[in-house]
Amino acid sequence: MAPIFTSRLHLLQTAHHELLHRPNHPEALGNGVYTRYAHPVLTAAHAPLAWRYDLNPSTNPFLMERIGVNGVFNAGAIKWQGRYLVVARVEGADRKSFFAVAESPNGIDNFRFWDHPVTMPETDEPDTNVYDIRLVAHEDGWVYGLFCTERRDPSAPEADQSAALAKCGIARTKDLVHWERLPDLTTTSAQQRNVVLHPELVQGQYAFYTRPQDGFIEAGSGGGIGFGLSATIETARVMEEVIIDKKQYHTISELKNGLGPAPLKTDLGWLHLAHGVRNTAAGLRYVLYVFMTALDDLTRIIHKPAGYFLAPEGEERVGDVSNVAFGNGWILDDDGRVFIYYASSDTRLHVATSTLAQLLDYVVHTPEDGLRSAASVQRINELIDKNQTIPTPTLAERVANAAHAHTL
Repeated sequence: MAPIFTSRLHLLQTAHHELLHRPNHPEALGNGVYTRYAHPVLTAAHAPLAWRYDLNPSTNPFLMERIGVNGVFNAGAIKWQGRYLVVARVEGADRKSFFAVAESPNGIDNFRFWDHPVTMPETDEPDTNVYDIRLVAHEDGWVYGLFCTERRDPSAPEADQSAALAKCGIARTKDLVHWERLPDLTTTSAQQRNVVLHPELVQGQYAFYTRPQDGFIEAGSGGGIGFGLSATIETARVMEEVIIDKKQYHTISELKNGLGPAPLKTDLGWLHLAHGVRNTAAGLRYVLYVFMTALDDLTRIIHKPAGYFLAPEGEERVGDVSNVAFGNGWILDDDGRVFIYYASSDTRLHVATSTLAQLLDYVVHTPEDGLRSAASVQRINELIDKNQTIPTPTLAERVANAAHAHTL
């Protein structure tokens, strides 16, 4: 075996082993709603060496990377047989995305990809690209994956090689290894992205959260998170979409918005995580927000805090598509802990942890958007006035009290 091959293989294996075993520490303090962690849970470097390198020295004597991985992000998530699993979007250097399962013993670090990526069956009209899968364990006994399937727009002129059509692909599985592909969702909208399946039947039908769009990028007249029913999942058709959360001028979702993972059922209502998009001089900005709909009416929002729930910070703001936080997977554990998997800038995957109690407190008691600057100032003044009635020791008083207690 050539020395250069042996040396590089040792270095690659050592670096990969250290990355996979790196502990993930919680960041200090935070905002009281959730806890961020120091490191991403998945990056391109987490991809197995066997996916990227020909490990035969006779056919790859310089141990070159043969298949490049550009990013790992936008993952669906599920607790499965005691393990924390994410089904991530893995984007190759060739810009094609595919799905791959990674598992962790604790949900925050030591994520490792399964040996093979997901082999997703194609329909009669093959996908050019698939991405951003949402997972839901449905009451019908199947685990469903809903994802965006992208194909070139056949009506576009030859000179335009960027025009695309987006639809909702549907697949189901019983083991997360073997997937049955169903026909793409049919709706009356020109394009669909970020479609999510509700985990329960509604009036005996399958319920879908949609995002109707006029174009591949622009929401156009669509503009909002929709909701509709289909009598069957095998040939799903949503012929009527009701907008339950519309895009709104001068808010975090003035350009477009879409649901993240399937909502969590709580005693107070259905808890939703979504993304909002606005335009800036530097381009689009994606953030995450939370809202709640009524248990007896999935189209009625009963709580919606103002502003964003989570936005990219620090190095999260830089990547292939900068200034983006996107989340399409979360896990509610048996003890009430919630693992929120979010991607930053279409490059890497992170986790933030909270509890159901914290999230319910946040969504119920955080003020809603007043939609005017004056209303924002009024809310702050009300909070100041309330706090002034509460006797709170100053930092100097706390230090003095602590010193006095130490001398006793």
